[in-house]
Amino acid sequence: MAPTKKRNVSSKSNAKRDKIDLEGVVERILESRKHANDVFDILEFLQSEKEEDVFCAVNACCKLFCTLLERKDLFIGKLPGEDASLNGGHSAEMKYKIFMRHRYNSCVEIMLEHLNHETHEVKESALCCLMKFAEGQGQHPLEDLDWSEHFSFPRELIQAVVHNLLSQSSDNSLLISRFQEFLEMEDVRYYVISSIRENVATVMEKNKGAVLLVYQSNVFILMSNINMPSQNSELTNFMVKQEAKHEDWKAAKLNDHKRAFERMWLSFLKYKLPNTAYDVGGAISLLALNGLFVLIHQHNLDYPDFYKKLYNLLEPSVFHVKYRARFFHLANLFLSSSHLPVYLVAAFAKRLARLALSAPPTALLIVLPFIYNLIRRHPSCRVLIHKPTLEDELLEDPYVMEEEDPALCHALDSSLWEIKTLQRHYHPDVAKAAMLINTPLSEQEDDISEVLEITAYELMERDLKLSQGKGAPLEFETATHLLKGGGEVLGQHFCLV
Repeated sequence: MAPTKKRNVSSKSNAKRDKIDLEGVVERILESRKHANDVFDILEFLQSEKEEDVFCAVNACCKLFCTLLERKDLFIGKLPGEDASLNGGHSAEMKYKIFMRHRYNSCVEIMLEHLNHETHEVKESALCCLMKFAEGQGQHPLEDLDWSEHFSFPRELIQAVVHNLLSQSSDNSLLISRFQEFLEMEDVRYYVISSIRENVATVMEKNKGAVLLVYQSNVFILMSNINMPSQNSELTNFMVKQEAKHEDWKAAKLNDHKRAFERMWLSFLKYKLPNTAYDVGGAISLLALNGLFVLIHQHNLDYPDFYKKLYNLLEPSVFHVKYRARFFHLANLFLSSSHLPVYLVAAFAKRLARLALSAPPTALLIVLPFIYNLIRRHPSCRVLIHKPTLEDELLEDPYVMEEEDPALCHALDSSLWEIKTLQRHYHPDVAKAAMLINTPLSEQEDDISEVLEITAYELMERDLKLSQGKGAPLEFETATHLLKGGGEVLGQHFCLV
């Protein structure tokens, strides 16, 4: 076989000539097997540093090997070594098929490398070519199996494509959006889902569960581009149509799609996620945690940092965001379990109390009953209300507001003195609510749903109506002699003057 050759393209006219030459090379190879060695010229251009050469080579490779697949001119079965095939007792035709199969494998490897090319156009071109190869392999399998008992699909090629899409070093969001077109095919979608799950498990275990920002972002984008059908009758668009037992194929069953889809997401969410998923801010981040909570509560997802993330979302901005009501509704749901550790509940109560010192009245009417409910659910937290101190004890709050871990913030060593301070609040409703801490709390929880949606305008309107409803204070006994003797008084007055 001819050694690899190097060619230099010095101008646009040369590039055009080379493009024509590559097309001619493909035609010659397909017309006569004596030109088989010319395939090295195409592979040479495929590895060129010039984008124009790569584009021409990708198109040439796509046409050449798709045709060879269709003609069954590539070796089928376990591929023998190239040297062994040349020295063995194979026929000339078999040697040709083995030779071309090796060239095809080399082409696929180069195309996969181009999925990480610095130029998006090259990435996209390589991706489209690889998916045409996948379609060709699906229709003309390169595995030597009894297809009456097995289902034909290029699983390994799809796995390799997914592996390169899920890069650990480069953002492939644009390329993944291009790949979405192929996810509309039922069988492609099914095997992509399986490939994602396997890839995530391999990569994350290899990195011992460490956060991989770029990789996990690529995974999330690819999974988010998967649209699941809603009924079995919608499963009609397949890249590969099975000749036998198509109905028994997992890729043709909606329940198997749903099961694979669920396992994919659970395998992704079981690992620690990048902080950027929650750093958008207050309520928006809490809404993101809502999905995790459902998976934890209903599907036994293990995510130990959930409450730590929730704790760190409690910041002054939560009192002013548009979705404040939704925020506290979900926070109340997350903290509703009576099985939460005492230190954790105490940390939430203390943090909310500290934030309450700078909160507006409308927020305080939510926060105060919220804290009371936490204490009602966890009687061990009553120590925050009544904590006797010695006369010589330093009155310094041991609570560390800046600590991100609720287990290390020393909330249980502190007290809710902030609520005592709010008893002198300028708004009477807030002061009244803060006064409740002076008496034993009832066992019945406060219904905070009534105050979740209240606004400053509504609070002011309510206060005005209350003041208007009260008449001016009047004397109980009617004055009957108020003007009697008035003339005398006036006369005396004038005399004095």
